[in-house]
Amino acid sequence: MYDVLVIGGGAAGFYAAIHIAEKRPNTKIAILERGKEVLTKVKISGGGRCNVTHAEFNPADLSKNYPRGEKELLGPFHTYASGDTVGFFEERGVALKIEDDGRMFPISNSSQTIIDCFVSEAERLGIQVKTLCSVTGIEQINEEPGKKWKVTIGDSFMYCKKLILATGSNPKIWKYIEGLGHTIVPPVPSLFTFNIKDDRIKDIPGVATHAEVKVIPKKNFGKKSSKTKFDASGLFSDGPLLITHWGMSGPAILKLSAWGARILEAYNYQFKIQVNWVPEYHQNGLLELLLKVKQVEKKTVLRTKVLDIPKRLWANLVMASGIDDTTTWPEVSKQQLTSLAEQLTAGVFQVNGKSTFKEEFVTAGGVDLKEINFKTYESKISPSLYFAGEIINVDAITGGFNFQNAWTGGYIAANGVVEDLNAKTHLS
Repeated sequence: MYDVLVIGGGAAGFYAAIHIAEKRPNTKIAILERGKEVLTKVKISGGGRCNVTHAEFNPADLSKNYPRGEKELLGPFHTYASGDTVGFFEERGVALKIEDDGRMFPISNSSQTIIDCFVSEAERLGIQVKTLCSVTGIEQINEEPGKKWKVTIGDSFMYCKKLILATGSNPKIWKYIEGLGHTIVPPVPSLFTFNIKDDRIKDIPGVATHAEVKVIPKKNFGKKSSKTKFDASGLFSDGPLLITHWGMSGPAILKLSAWGARILEAYNYQFKIQVNWVPEYHQNGLLELLLKVKQVEKKTVLRTKVLDIPKRLWANLVMASGIDDTTTWPEVSKQQLTSLAEQLTAGVFQVNGKSTFKEEFVTAGGVDLKEINFKTYESKISPSLYFAGEIINVDAITGGFNFQNAWTGGYIAANGVVEDLNAKTHLS
């Protein structure tokens, strides 16, 4: 029999197993992974560089990056946060660097560095790593000298005193958890890009600029009881926005998709957004500026980019305002400039569907947070069952925050397991 079985050979699972083995040598631990390889999500994260965490070292500010879990993670982040993660890797010879946007990567720029660190640590600490172990059943059984877990893998069984589930968004495992009495919040995609067909952005993929984006709420949407649940009035985001072949992406869009995951799913991914391409201006203030330019400039409007936005985007928005490529500033009407100010600060775009941001695929949903003790990450329903990572209803915006949730959960679950095992040993 094992002391601990960890189901899920990803970031949270390895982190938990390593910390248990370090704090309590000679604990019999195995990691069970259903695939051929472990740590596959680590491998592809951050374009193969692995966005390990984010350089946000204040627990209160760190927790604000989690659309689901902000309140619950505040306590855990006071116990273990980004600075502790940096320390963990540096102690093992993996130095991290901070990029301009706060994301942190290994200096090697390769996710393989992180994978090698975990695999070698597991080997050093005597943790068994078993691949191609697809779990087909989980139950708690009462046998002397006490309760234990029975994990079914095909035709065979494995037994353990403590069970950690770190399987990410796995519907099959969620079903087993429901069988134990837990509530699963239904999963919906988070972190996705917007599909938009619009002449204003049609021929300029690759253009990026800082912008503000907000979702325009649908009137009379759904039943009256759904009003507050699906209220999109607060859905706002800002940051770099990238125009793509299929629509819009970049941090501004991905953040919006994360915060609006449930609302946008309820909208069936058919909705309108309003974009301000020049966040330092509002519509009236910008019109005043354009009217001043009209008094002094003689060239064509198309060729005189008076704002700090990409040239091709400026040209498209000028044309969309009814100003052709021969119209000069003295010739342009106030009505046309009013239209241009609106296009620049409050352009409305129709979104028809989403595209998954595969590299950072994240799901909103999972084990209901009310059923977890966040001091230990232990189930409130099934004692000696622990959770870590995306299996619970926590998800974050892009930038290394989802991995930080995995490290924090893995570490605290490991502490909980060790304390419990030590207490049981002491009693016996």
